[in-house]
Amino acid sequence: MDWIAAPDAWLSRLVVQRGVAVIYLLAFLAALREFRVLAGERGLTPAPAFLRRVPFRHAPGLFQLHYSDRAFATVAWLGAALAAALAAGAGDAVPLGAAMALWAALWLLYLSVVNIGQTWYAFGWESLLLEAGFLMVFLGNDDIAPPTVTLYLVIWLVFRVELGAGLIKWRGDPCWRKLTCLYHHHETQPMPGPLSWWFHHLPRPLHRAEAAANHVAQLIVPFALFLPQPVATWAAAVVIVTQLWLVASGNFAWLNWLTMILAVAAVDGALLARHLPLPGPPAEQPDAPAWFTATVLTAAAVVAALSYRPVRNLLSPAQQMNRAYNSLHLVNTYGAFGSITRERHEIVLEGTAEPEPGRDTQWREYAFHGKPGDVRRLPRQFAPFHLRLDWQMWFAALNPHVPAPWLRTLITRLLDADPATLRLLRTNPFPDAPPRHIRARVYRYRFTTPRERRDTGTWWHRTPVGEHLPTQHG
Repeated sequence: MDWIAAPDAWLSRLVVQRGVAVIYLLAFLAALREFRVLAGERGLTPAPAFLRRVPFRHAPGLFQLHYSDRAFATVAWLGAALAAALAAGAGDAVPLGAAMALWAALWLLYLSVVNIGQTWYAFGWESLLLEAGFLMVFLGNDDIAPPTVTLYLVIWLVFRVELGAGLIKWRGDPCWRKLTCLYHHHETQPMPGPLSWWFHHLPRPLHRAEAAANHVAQLIVPFALFLPQPVATWAAAVVIVTQLWLVASGNFAWLNWLTMILAVAAVDGALLARHLPLPGPPAEQPDAPAWFTATVLTAAAVVAALSYRPVRNLLSPAQQMNRAYNSLHLVNTYGAFGSITRERHEIVLEGTAEPEPGRDTQWREYAFHGKPGDVRRLPRQFAPFHLRLDWQMWFAALNPHVPAPWLRTLITRLLDADPATLRLLRTNPFPDAPPRHIRARVYRYRFTTPRERRDTGTWWHRTPVGEHLPTQHG
C-alpha cells in the first residue's frame, strides 16, 4: 500500500464502514429496548443520580446538559436512524466533510449513552465500538482513495484486541497454559449458545487443540497483520475464522462480529474483489485534499500518544482486561477470560401469590431470554445483540453470597409488576396479578451428559446451593 492512499482497499473500506454502522444500529436498538429499565429516570441504577455526582470530564456527553427518558429516546432513535443510513451507504452519497460529520455525530451519540450506562455498559465491546467508530471518521468515503494511515490504525486496534486477549489468558489461569480451560469454559461462559452443549462434549483432546489453536491465533498471528500481502490477508483470515468459532460456541454480544469486520482492513481488497461477484471500484478516487490528510495525521498522532498506556499494559505481568484509559474511550486495552470458572452458578428469581409462604408453597420461576433457567430449554443465539440484564445476572452469580445492589430494586419492580421491566424477561409467571413474595435462590448448573440428555430430554442439570437474597414482600 502507498503510505498515503490505498486505492485497491476500496472494498475493505466499504465492508469495514458498513459493518461498523450495522453494529452501531444494533447497539442503539438494544439501548432502546433496555436502557429506561436499567438506567433511566426510574431505572435500577438511575442515570440522573449518577450525573449529579459525576463531573463532565469523567462522563462527557450530551446528557450532561440534561437527562430525561424522552431525551434519551430522542438520542437513541437519532443514533439508530443515522447508523441505518450509514449502513445503507449515506456516507458515500455526501461530500467528504459531511461524511466525516455523520460518523462523528454517531460516535458522540453513542458515547453519550455509554458514559451514563454505568455497570450495564461496562463491557469491553462498548469501548471497542467507540474506538472503532472514532476511526471511521478518518477512513474517508468514495470521494477519495482509502487513507493508508487510517487502515493501519484499524489494524492496530485489531492487533490490540487479539494480543490482549491472548496475553491475559497466557498470564492468567494456569489452565490456559495446560490447555485444559475448555474442559469447563463452554459450560460456564456467561451466555451459552445453541451449540455450546455439543462444544462442551467434544473429546478432551479436541478441547486441548482448541486452546492451543487459540494461543497461536491470538499470540502469534496478530503480528502478521502488519506484514506485506498476501501474508496480512491470511492473518486476517485466521482472525476471522477464530472469531467465527467463538460465535458458534457462545454469545459474546458484538465482540466477535466487530473484530471480524475490523480485520477486513488487513485484507487485500483487490484480491477479494476479483473473487467476488461485486461491482468495480468507484470511477474516480482522487488524492485526498490537504485538509483531510492533515486531519488523518493528527488523529494518528493522538492514537500514537494514547497508545502508551495500553502498550505498557500489554507488556506488564499485571496486565488488566478491558479498560478505558480516558472518558472518550479512545485507545483502550482489551482482553477476556483471564480466569475460567469451574462451576456455573445461576441466580433464579421465584415468586408466589400465597399470603404466607410455607414449606409446601409452590414457587414459580421468572424466565430470562438468554441466561439459563428452564433445564429443558436449549440456549438460544442472541449475539451480536446484547442482553445486558442477562449478562449482569451472570456476574451477580459469581458472588453468590454478595448480592448486587441493583438486584433488590429489580425484585421490587417485579413485585410491582412493572410492565417495562417485565418486557425484558422471557416469561412472566404472574400474568393476572403480581406475586406477594419473591425470593432469589442460587443453583449450580451443569450440562447434562449425553445419556442424561437421552433419558430426560434436558440440556441442564441443576442442584440448589442456597439463598441469595431473603424473601421480599410486595
